Amino acid sequence: MSPTKPTVLFVCVHNAGRSQMAAGWLRHLAGDTVEVRSAGSEPADRINPVAVEAMREVGIDITANTPRKLDWDTAESSDVLITMGCGDVCPVFPGKRYLDWQLDDPAGQSIEAVRPIRDEIRRRVERLLSELPVTTAGA
Repeated sequence: MSPTKPTVLFVCVHNAGRSQMAAGWLRHLAGDTVEVRSAGSEPADRINPVAVEAMREVGIDITANTPRKLDWDTAESSDVLITMGCGDVCPVFPGKRYLDWQLDDPAGQSIEAVRPIRDEIRRRVERLLSELPVTTAGA
């Protein structure tokens, strides 16, 4: 792995909605220029089906992803940690870049309510990608 390939970890409580959509967007937009990870402090049994549907609408398939438990090694070896409502549960390591994205939780929401969350996540991921030290194809 190239030392210039940044690693981004998206963390939310259940790792079933927001963090999965964010990871899907970053994989889609960055290709293999960024290592993308996601995890949750209390992972759910499966990804939120409405989040899956919202991403499918924009041509991104996240059905193969499964919620994962946040572990210290994954957090410590990530360059950028983006939290989405996990609060004090998220670990803090010196020298890491932290962002806290305040986003509505898609859990229990309709597709109509999840679409704006999906679109806001895309905007934030695009901004993040423009700040990372990567060269994307066609850029």
